[in-house]
Amino acid sequence: EDGDSPGSRLDRVFGLAKEYGAAVICLLIDETGQARDVEWKLSVAHRLYDLAVDRYGLEPGDLLFDALTFPLSTGDDDLRRDGIATIEAIERIKAELPGVFTVLGVSNCSFGLKPAARHVLNSVFLAEAVKAGLDAAIVHSGKIIPLAGIPEEQRQVCTDLIWDRRGLAGGTGTDPEYDPLTSLLDVFADVGDLVTVREDRSGWSIEKRLSQRIIDADRDGLTDDLDSALDTIPPLTIVNEVLLEGMKVVGDRFASGEMQLPFVLQSAETMKAAVAYLEPKMERADRGGRGTIVLGTVRGDVHDIGKNLVDIILTNNGYDVHNLGIKVGINEMIEKALECGADAIGMSGLLVKSTLIMRDNLLELDRRGLSRIPVLLGGAALTRRYVESDLREIYPGRLFYGKDAFEGLRIMDGLMTNDDETWGRTPAGRRAGARRTAGTAVAGTIRSPDVAVDNPIPSPPFLGSRVVRGISIDEIAGYLNETALYRNQWQYRPLEGEDDTTFKARIRAELRARLAEAKAEDLLVPQVVYGYFPASSDANDLIIWEDESRSRERLRLRFPRQSESPHLCIADFFRPAESPELDYAAFHIVTMGDRVSERARSLFEVDRYTDYLHTHGLGVEMAEALAELWHWRVREEWGFAAEDGPTLAGLFRQQYRGGRYSWGYPACPDLEDNAVVAALLGADRIGVTCSEDTSWQYQPEQTTSALICHHPQAKYFIAR
Repeated sequence: EDGDSPGSRLDRVFGLAKEYGAAVICLLIDETGQARDVEWKLSVAHRLYDLAVDRYGLEPGDLLFDALTFPLSTGDDDLRRDGIATIEAIERIKAELPGVFTVLGVSNCSFGLKPAARHVLNSVFLAEAVKAGLDAAIVHSGKIIPLAGIPEEQRQVCTDLIWDRRGLAGGTGTDPEYDPLTSLLDVFADVGDLVTVREDRSGWSIEKRLSQRIIDADRDGLTDDLDSALDTIPPLTIVNEVLLEGMKVVGDRFASGEMQLPFVLQSAETMKAAVAYLEPKMERADRGGRGTIVLGTVRGDVHDIGKNLVDIILTNNGYDVHNLGIKVGINEMIEKALECGADAIGMSGLLVKSTLIMRDNLLELDRRGLSRIPVLLGGAALTRRYVESDLREIYPGRLFYGKDAFEGLRIMDGLMTNDDETWGRTPAGRRAGARRTAGTAVAGTIRSPDVAVDNPIPSPPFLGSRVVRGISIDEIAGYLNETALYRNQWQYRPLEGEDDTTFKARIRAELRARLAEAKAEDLLVPQVVYGYFPASSDANDLIIWEDESRSRERLRLRFPRQSESPHLCIADFFRPAESPELDYAAFHIVTMGDRVSERARSLFEVDRYTDYLHTHGLGVEMAEALAELWHWRVREEWGFAAEDGPTLAGLFRQQYRGGRYSWGYPACPDLEDNAVVAALLGADRIGVTCSEDTSWQYQPEQTTSALICHHPQAKYFIAR
């Protein structure tokens, strides 16, 4: 809005994004104002894209374009087509700027309407935007309604308003004076709030009642209806012809955007409960599924939420799923696939490294002559183009990209019915471009000139490592990042009109209950091993010395250096080896132990998905809280904790002296160094292991480590 010259807001924001590796939300606003029509929106989007990518070197995937929307409730003719312009702009941005994402603050479209009308209009507008390619939205999730739950009259009038279908174009198509805004106001005139009224189903057939229970996730009275159905229908027929018909509707609504994921999971839990009730009543021969798949998170990756969702959807749509868990090697996948005669293998992984392991796994399947087995790949680091273009080049069998659990279901359904041998084999589109990676050295740069070498070096309280046990759970909980726990891990959101303080106060009751349960059952077993060591730098290497004489090296850790100014490298935050001054580095490894992970796994296995989510999330964030607490303890021992910011929230934003770096992030990406640090500290003393067998990730899962630097300039940065 104030141009793109040096010092402008755009220049400052893009500059910071480049420096810290941040994503940027790009609102379609220029010097003239907020872009209203489609061509104006696209002109601004292209301009922002060119500046971000060409001038500032940002990646397209770091850009989220907000096409802006305006109230559809004013009746002003100049605003009537604003909703259309927004939706068409989203579609064109996705087509014309490949690799970028789109985001939208949805509720502005309904500004000025009464709450009931706003909830419905927001829900319908969101669904229309998703169809056009919207990737993310800012909404009150508790006020978004599945389209299937909106009465047809309300849904139709909102759709007409969004697409400006006045006169004969909208309504019943017979009234030339029809105005969807006037009609919407009439429809909601007497609606105080949205209340779900259950229709009378007494006259429905038992088949229709059961199918609708799956769609509505209605478990109240489920077994009574199942018993009634068993009087005349065999249990296998109930599953295949009644319950699965309900799940098919759920899948169709999810695919069309009518039903969101939380509602899908509720339907899946209802389906699972129904099948579990019927299974003992089936003949053994009847218990086979529609097909069989082996699932696993690939070797070296411990992330399983997405894979478990695929398990839930496929299992509840009649497939036999052999879920092998996390860190699964290709030999184990192959052995299980051959043992059970699997119709497909599904591989999942979150890490970028996992995409390379998937490639190796495909090569191994082909080498063993097993390319007859179709393979589904899924995970956050994958793209459709990489799987269905690049990887199909090296795997002669059927290979598919599963964007989500329901795409996995569609693929499995296709494999069971599609006899076309070319399906899933033909490489699609152009090959993916190579990823940019950081180099380990930059010609002519052995140390960033921006990093001071005259900062005071504090004396450590001791040299070597120590083990700490018996840490108070309550003390650790005092360092919890409540935003990360409540919103990211537990997926809670504020109620309408609820500010952040009130929101957190409400959810703390849940936290207190979960912590009380964890303490009563000893689920959290916090332990720390940490220490201080004499250190120096040598270009991109951090040298750890045997002792303060610096006569013998104990180990070296190598870090990448930024290829552009200021050419930072973690090693720069320590005195050079040629300096007469000796420097020091601190390391710690913290863990919450095995029990919390074991409990989370057991909860998933018995279909207690809510408890699973809460237990897993608590373990993750308590490990992070322990790392935060122990970093503070190190600063206190080192003598500069008094320089900390005044609030806990400030600590989460690095408002303290120095920095804490964990391996796996861009400034220190080499996971093999986890094992080096584990050996340095003697992590086996607290039950932590790390080796090639664990793909250089710590076990137990809720464990993290860090290098702690005292240098005042040591802050998070991206090295590439």
